[in-house]
Amino acid sequence: MDFNIFMNDVVTQARDEINKAGYKELTTPEEVNNALQKEGTTLVMVNSVCGCAGGVARPAAAHAIHYDKRPDHLVTVFAGQDREATERAREYFEGYPPSSPSFALLKDGKILSMVERHDIEGFEPMEVIGKLQRLFDEYCEEV
Repeated sequence: MDFNIFMNDVVTQARDEINKAGYKELTTPEEVNNALQKEGTTLVMVNSVCGCAGGVARPAAAHAIHYDKRPDHLVTVFAGQDREATERAREYFEGYPPSSPSFALLKDGKILSMVERHDIEGFEPMEVIGKLQRLFDEYCEEV
């Protein structure tokens, strides 16, 4: 099997999973600026093809939002695939090193908190869901 074809399938599946969960994919720096400067709270899922993204982060992203409080906007960038968009998103994550997969919670374009790779890798999806929902309790409005 050709490695590039294999990776295209993996990337396509990773994109589809997060899009089906309700996250808007941002693929350009302009899309990132437009999305992250919106009023309200925004959850950014930094997607990747690693095992902890597929086994923990994407399932947590899909299930954490089924909660009484949640962000106003759900978006995603794809590390290693949409590099310029990911780099632009990371400019908003002031004080945090690059990390993928990860989640950033912003309000009115300002970083509030992050769930970084070290908060995801080695944990179960339910534990990451709990971390996200604690952030939602602290920073988001009831829907």
